[in-house]
Amino acid sequence: MKGMIVVRVDKCLGCKSCELACAVEHSKTKELLQAINEDVAPQSRVTVEQGCRFAVPLQCRQCENAPCIAICPTHALYRADKDSPVVIDHGLCIGCKWCILACPFGVITLDSEGKTITKCDQCFERVERGELPACVSACPTHALQYKTLDEVISEKREATLLQIERSLSGDDK
Repeated sequence: MKGMIVVRVDKCLGCKSCELACAVEHSKTKELLQAINEDVAPQSRVTVEQGCRFAVPLQCRQCENAPCIAICPTHALYRADKDSPVVIDHGLCIGCKWCILACPFGVITLDSEGKTITKCDQCFERVERGELPACVSACPTHALQYKTLDEVISEKREATLLQIERSLSGDDK
């Protein structure tokens, strides 16, 4: 995968800027003031959910062996290649909802008309242009980040080494 959206729950304010940016990015006009007046209201592919003491943006996690792709009877859900996000061909979707049932994260929904599904596509067109996904760009606290797998692994290693170092020095606060 070229990149992934990483969520830092400790930084999320629950402001829903990501939801708004996503809806505008997937609107016909791609402009906030015009998108508000579109015949079919633009729909976000990310949802900020509120926990007891935290908020977290939820969107497609782009599973390696995506159950939504495997279960889709019309092959409307697919990847262009192994490094691409899961996308939908709305012309092939029959709205059977099997992918909604198969999604382990509950992030696939019906569109506002209830005819086909909608899901995060990681703003693949923006990424191909060298831009960040809309939700990532809009996040004021950088709770959403777009990273490569190598970057994520490197950060985890650094955090583990720091934790070991702190525990050896007796400063594990």
